[in-house]
Amino acid sequence: MRRRPADGLDQVIAAALRVFADKGYRRAQMSDVAREMRVAPGTLYGYVAGKEALFHLVVDRAFTADGHGRAPALPIPNPPPGATLARVRERLAADSALPPLDAALRRARPADARAELEAIVGALYDRIAGAWQGIVMLERSALDWPQLAHVFYVEMRRRLLQRLERYLAARAEAGALAATPSADAAARFVLETVAWFAMHRHRDRDAALDEGTARRTAITLIANAFTRTDRGAPGLRKERRRR
Repeated sequence: MRRRPADGLDQVIAAALRVFADKGYRRAQMSDVAREMRVAPGTLYGYVAGKEALFHLVVDRAFTADGHGRAPALPIPNPPPGATLARVRERLAADSALPPLDAALRRARPADARAELEAIVGALYDRIAGAWQGIVMLERSALDWPQLAHVFYVEMRRRLLQRLERYLAARAEAGALAATPSADAAARFVLETVAWFAMHRHRDRDAALDEGTARRTAITLIANAFTRTDRGAPGLRKERRRR
């Protein structure tokens, strides 16, 4: 019977997360994970029954802190067909929930539009930053797993973009935030800006930013982009129009 260190499962998850993020699910092999851990390939089978079980374990544990529950019985068996995609869908639905955005969509007009936007961007940043390694893993794996691509890009990402688009369009229509040529493009600008600072900067060798600076910069730049600058006094606005 193989001996398993107390923190061995966490080491397996961390190594598998790196391998799946680099290679994607289809191309990754158990031997790649063993090499990443610097252990014999057979060691992994004391923890999981195979690659299917390993990927499911990473999906279950790698996104947010609430994935760490009671230690499972080892070795973890391979999941039944469809179980992993169902778990991905469940985790992404939970991690894409943004209460500040949902509250804003129910609100006709905010007392402070900039503060409202900053709260939304901050919540989005925290969601992505807390799960960035898992998101990278899913993005890479989705390249050659069509069903996963549909769950990730259509069911999660597209719906999030649609919510951001509705919010930005409503606030621009009300005059609370600056209008843009395209609310759809504006929503993508927000998401991709946050994604770089919260996630992609970790894989950019030239990006030496600590977490606090990255978060504040993303929030400030996006808020500055959408804060209206034409809110002078009525008399001043009339004077400008006469000129």
